[in-house]
Amino acid sequence: MGNPEQQTPTAGASPAGEVEQFDAIVIGAGVTGLYSLYRLHELGLSVRAFEDGGGVGGTWYWNRYPGCRFDSESYTYGYSFSEELLQEWDWKEYYSGQPENERYLNYVADKFDLRRHIRFNSRVVSAVFDEEDDRWQVNLQDGHRASAQFLITSVGILSAGYIPDFEGIDSFQGPWCHTGRWPKDGMDLAGKRVGVIGTGATGVQLITEIAKEVSHLTVFQRTANYCAPLRNGPIDDEAQRKIKASYPEIFKMCNESAGSFMHKFDPRSAMDVSPEERLEQYERLWKEPGFKKWLSNFYDVMMPGEANEDYAKFVREKIRQRVNDPVVAEMLVPKDHMFGSKRLPCESGYYEVFNQDNVLLVDVRQAPIERITPRGIKTSDAEYELDVIIFATGYDAVTGALNKIEIRGQGGQTLKEKFAGGPRTYMGISSAGFPNLFTINAASVGNFVRAAEPLVEWVSECIRYVRENEFTRISATPEAEDAWVKHVNEDGAKILRTQANSWFVGANIPGKARVLLTSPDTAPVMRAKRAEVAANGYEGFLLE
Repeated sequence: MGNPEQQTPTAGASPAGEVEQFDAIVIGAGVTGLYSLYRLHELGLSVRAFEDGGGVGGTWYWNRYPGCRFDSESYTYGYSFSEELLQEWDWKEYYSGQPENERYLNYVADKFDLRRHIRFNSRVVSAVFDEEDDRWQVNLQDGHRASAQFLITSVGILSAGYIPDFEGIDSFQGPWCHTGRWPKDGMDLAGKRVGVIGTGATGVQLITEIAKEVSHLTVFQRTANYCAPLRNGPIDDEAQRKIKASYPEIFKMCNESAGSFMHKFDPRSAMDVSPEERLEQYERLWKEPGFKKWLSNFYDVMMPGEANEDYAKFVREKIRQRVNDPVVAEMLVPKDHMFGSKRLPCESGYYEVFNQDNVLLVDVRQAPIERITPRGIKTSDAEYELDVIIFATGYDAVTGALNKIEIRGQGGQTLKEKFAGGPRTYMGISSAGFPNLFTINAASVGNFVRAAEPLVEWVSECIRYVRENEFTRISATPEAEDAWVKHVNEDGAKILRTQANSWFVGANIPGKARVLLTSPDTAPVMRAKRAEVAANGYEGFLLE
């Protein structure tokens, strides 16, 4: 399925052949794009955002699939820059669903009058640095052109949907789509035979929801995941008042934690307490909502080694207890990666789905998918007849969305060529030979808005510094970039995130170089590094 909506662009249509001029251009109007617009506009810059979709929200605009929701607490995910916004907005649930999240981002766009700076249904196909003018020339699919001194790519770390190159995909006679491009009008699944390929975080949310209405569900699983109960619920008036009174403490807690979440590790080693005490903590955390069982545990549960395996055994047993058929249970128990080496999918009844008579689990590691047929999916040992196919097959993370745009820097080199062996940046933000380009999302990981806000603030301060000091360009030095890449590769090799074949290292995309795509550092360490760089007159950057 293509783009679910083809509309005419809005905001600033210019006469044919004319190039619109701005101080800064932002690609994307999701969480980081909206905040970038707000910040740059505050600095008095003329700025335009180009957005591929028909509305704001990014992830929360495109991912309309049933069951899509936050896995971090709603009130830790919202913007913190406006006290008025914090007090006005009521989060309805502890872990808010896609429709409300999209409403929230629309509310923000309207409250701060950001919409007039956005041109929707506007796909950027190329951005070329003009070395004579020190400006980025941006070209859109519809022929529209614009130019700016600064270019910010707020394209999302998980926005370039990936569908494996299945033979026969276009021969299938029913509807199909990728979860990240769910049709705006929804999909009619009631009473249908539906096949879902993929059991990552998206698949887990989707499968749980649609199992309630389909006539038959076939789940094609390559890799079993460790999933933990979300335990979501509505926020009542009393809790709402408490949350609104506690925002300073909530954000302080997030700022001090490794992944910008509201959770702190237990400083004790799991192996230093008695087995009874250890189990008691595991059980207590298991009853808690959200990521607590992951991020409030003994600190060494999140490190390769004995403690990690001890907790993994506990989680595997929890999975077995919820699935009636022992053969199916074993298929759902992960055995090929460490607990926490992939982002933990949170679920609300996922494992019980496999106790339903109308649900079939197919192991495609044992019997790989050979092709899509006009009537369904053929594996090496059977053909499954289906009315609808849904690809929950993940994303070409971090670099995928950047590579979809032809970004040309000095000497005509493309960012795609430069990143062929993995991202080559300084702090994930800037790449040598690509002046005035801020690849903003490559540096944000963890609780997304909490990590993204300080990043956007740093970039906007950097742009202010460049302009006030009458420089025309800023870019990473090759030396700073080399040192950063070395740090990412060497320190990244030691952390849990690089131990599994996940999107964190690009291992889900055939032919993609296997390297850590984000920083190996904690959020506080990254903020401190960026602050030090700025305090030292943007050390590691070439200002011209």
